[in-house]
Amino acid sequence: MALNLKTPQVETRDQRLGTITQWDGNAGQLVKDSAFTFGCSKGCENGGRRLCEQSTPFAQASMCAEHIAVTNATIIQDSVVVQHSPIGCAASQSFTARYYRDLAARRGWKLEDPKSICTNLGEQDMVFGGVARLEDTIRDAYERHKPRVIFVATSCATGIIGDDVDGAAKRVEDEIGIPVVTLHCEGFKSKHWSSGWDVIEHGILRRLVPEPPRKQPDLINVIHLGGPDVFSPLLNPLGLRVNLVMGGNTLERLAQMSEAAATVTMCFVLSYLATGLEQQFGVPEVRAPLPYGLDATDNWLRDIARLTGTSDKVEAVIASERARVAPGLARLRKALTGKRGFVAAGAAFAHGLLADLRELGVTVDDAFSFHHDPTTDSGDPQQDSLGHLVDAWGDIPNYTVSPDQHFQAHAALLRAKPDFVICRHTGTLAVLAGRMGIPVLPIFYSNDGLGYEGLLTIGRAILRVLPRRRFYEDVAAHSSFPYQPWWLAETDPYAPILEPA
Repeated sequence: MALNLKTPQVETRDQRLGTITQWDGNAGQLVKDSAFTFGCSKGCENGGRRLCEQSTPFAQASMCAEHIAVTNATIIQDSVVVQHSPIGCAASQSFTARYYRDLAARRGWKLEDPKSICTNLGEQDMVFGGVARLEDTIRDAYERHKPRVIFVATSCATGIIGDDVDGAAKRVEDEIGIPVVTLHCEGFKSKHWSSGWDVIEHGILRRLVPEPPRKQPDLINVIHLGGPDVFSPLLNPLGLRVNLVMGGNTLERLAQMSEAAATVTMCFVLSYLATGLEQQFGVPEVRAPLPYGLDATDNWLRDIARLTGTSDKVEAVIASERARVAPGLARLRKALTGKRGFVAAGAAFAHGLLADLRELGVTVDDAFSFHHDPTTDSGDPQQDSLGHLVDAWGDIPNYTVSPDQHFQAHAALLRAKPDFVICRHTGTLAVLAGRMGIPVLPIFYSNDGLGYEGLLTIGRAILRVLPRRRFYEDVAAHSSFPYQPWWLAETDPYAPILEPA
């Protein structure tokens, strides 16, 4: 289905992709059910059925699509973000400042705090509207900081009162002469925060990517979530230059995206931007499965080489990389074989980490995914990362989809009894697992684990955390949970909603 880039508002993932946030069972069944939901392209004749989302009686916590969109707009260099919201929504900027400064230190940028302003809506604004306040704030943002672009992010409050945010942005844009890009990211629109990625990518595609003055046949876009550049060492030997986008950018890098020979994405949560570049500017999207594990990385490189005309070089690169990592990989497999792992991360990243662990010889029969997309924006079955995982590495017997709910994660971890947990981010589930006495490897940047070197990175990191079990057991001995004893013994994350026998 073609993306609609003509409107300022993007369709949510729930509408476009059928995203769900609650499910429990084996991964193979989820793959079959997902195939049925979007046209029976595969699996239906083998028992597939319509994908039905489970429900829970309550939610303990979640994240917000506005937070995702605002963070990724704020870390674009030479920008200012205006949050048209009550002041509470701007509390997320404390995280954004830390995130930006970490990126700046890693990449040699000027070390400074990112720039954002909140319109600080109050009771009268909620009754009479906040358009005048918004226009004044956009002007103030321009006068204070002289940015090259201003993003205006909506909120649940402005979505409820119906402020004409696009009209206000256009009027002030005509005055100040720089782009004022609206981001419609009301948190109540979508069940899952990943829709915030689509919002910022939609705004970038519509307003900040021009028609290409020329094509650069050796330039390849790499869309990622931030972190170190692990891509240039893989792609430079093919004669390719990396245009690393998202996770902090200059406006020049964003504008160059339409000039590239191809686009790869390091997580299919970011597929909206890649699909949009192909649809709008003819930049082909690399659709091979993500490069987690040896075989998948081989095929990923071959697909890039095919699209960029470098197939004559790729086999030598693959052979060289495999030979380089072989000794270290053998040592890691010897040390990790028989260990039990547990993965908690978002969708495709979780699938990739599961592949890495099985490549390393770790037994992993349990996982906790924060959401599930039955398809991607391209609709290409090659991008079915869960299906690829099951086909290449076998089923995951206990595969739970849950938006970071502690009470469900507690049951899932009790069921799994892992030797260690790998989880996205350093809070939430990392803290929970630690309080349960389980060694934790928190990963913030999803670049860790990618490619040949990523296998070694993950394996070495696991070996560093395993000896800390005694520390975590001490933490568990002094921890308590706000649950009833019957739930503390429960190993089914969905027990509260089961029908009575």
